Amino acid sequence: MTQLIHRNLRITPPSAVCAFGMYVRDSDGNTYLDASGGAAVSSLGHSHPDVLAAMQAQLATTAYAHSAFFTTDVAEELATCLAQNAPGDLNNVYLVSGGSEAIETSLKLARQYFVENGEPERRVFIARRQSYHGNTLGALALGGNEWRRKPFAPLLMDVARVSPCYDYRERPASQDVQDYTAGLLVELEHRILDLGPQNVIGFCAEPVVGATLGAVAATPGYFKGVRALCDKYGILFIADEVMCGMGRTGTLYAIEQEGVVPDIVALGKGLAAGYQPVGAVLARDHIVERLRAGSGVFQHGHTYNAHPVAAAAALAVQKVIRRDALLSAVTMRGTALRRMLRDAFGNHPNVGDIRGRGLFVGLELVQERETKRPFDPDLKLHAAVKTAAMACGLMVYPMGGTADGRRGDHILLAPPFIATEADLGQIVARLSDALARALEAIRPRS
Repeated sequence: MTQLIHRNLRITPPSAVCAFGMYVRDSDGNTYLDASGGAAVSSLGHSHPDVLAAMQAQLATTAYAHSAFFTTDVAEELATCLAQNAPGDLNNVYLVSGGSEAIETSLKLARQYFVENGEPERRVFIARRQSYHGNTLGALALGGNEWRRKPFAPLLMDVARVSPCYDYRERPASQDVQDYTAGLLVELEHRILDLGPQNVIGFCAEPVVGATLGAVAATPGYFKGVRALCDKYGILFIADEVMCGMGRTGTLYAIEQEGVVPDIVALGKGLAAGYQPVGAVLARDHIVERLRAGSGVFQHGHTYNAHPVAAAAALAVQKVIRRDALLSAVTMRGTALRRMLRDAFGNHPNVGDIRGRGLFVGLELVQERETKRPFDPDLKLHAAVKTAAMACGLMVYPMGGTADGRRGDHILLAPPFIATEADLGQIVARLSDALARALEAIRPRS
């Protein structure tokens, strides 16, 4: 028996006792190749000596200092590092304990900005179907992951929805990409006008959609159009980079590749690469200056804001990424990984799409390639893939509900930035075995 409440109350997962580089070992001696970074978290792999040393050094000086009383040099240095490497004037950093906290902070900062701007009637956020923004109530309300939302729907604030930018499944074959993109932007503008621009706080989107869709990047020009609409109607653009940011797509901030500057960016996961729970919010100057000139306070806070050991871990991760030129490695290895996947699965009857940027890659599974028909959700193919992969000594991140919130399955791959081509080859080989086993497991018995 266990007194710990696990995610699955009927199953106790294996006990991890050792993690090193690309691998995790359990108490039974089984070793797993980490092809997903946990949940796109472990960007430097496990037990990186530089990060461990930075954390130990910080523990020896100041392990904790409450942000209502003190700042610390390490938190200040991390904020400077994040701001100096961010696009545009995203010069203001608020440190939290994880991605969901970062989204909650973003929502409150955006709302307070308009309150202090004399626009308290602004209360509505717009987000996309098939999105994921976190599991706390505000973040869950913002997200469009229906199976996660459903049990808690009565507790959630109303959020206006628009379509995802999901070229593979939602663009008609007869429509070119440019017209598809234009149609999405028209839909967003109509939604803003229907709500009344004076009532809208902001639009939130993941630059590359992670857990819910499986590494889906926007079509060319989509985010430039979003930025233009936000400017036209005076609403804020919030980029959720909790999963796709901090180098995962080949640039430190995923939104850099879109050529626009959001008003607010939320970070998490890869910020400290799993060595400590930490997240961050970056805001443009005009937002923070409005609060500074008004009440002078941000009406928000948590016990572990700007935790010094978490800041030390995150700062060390950022230094390693820069020193070891890992952003270019992500781009190069990502290209190699997608090539290997195309070679292995490009003609697979049940792999409909292989997509992603950098070391953030998704495979969408289908029952029929030509029609893109998903598998029956009752088969829970994604769960079968996870079980089979673990049996093959491989950690991947499969999810269900890809197509419409209930139907559809995908596999998300997010290996550490330190992966070699040999590691990637092992990932693809083990994944091929795991997918074959999973498909066999869900086939009806004669």
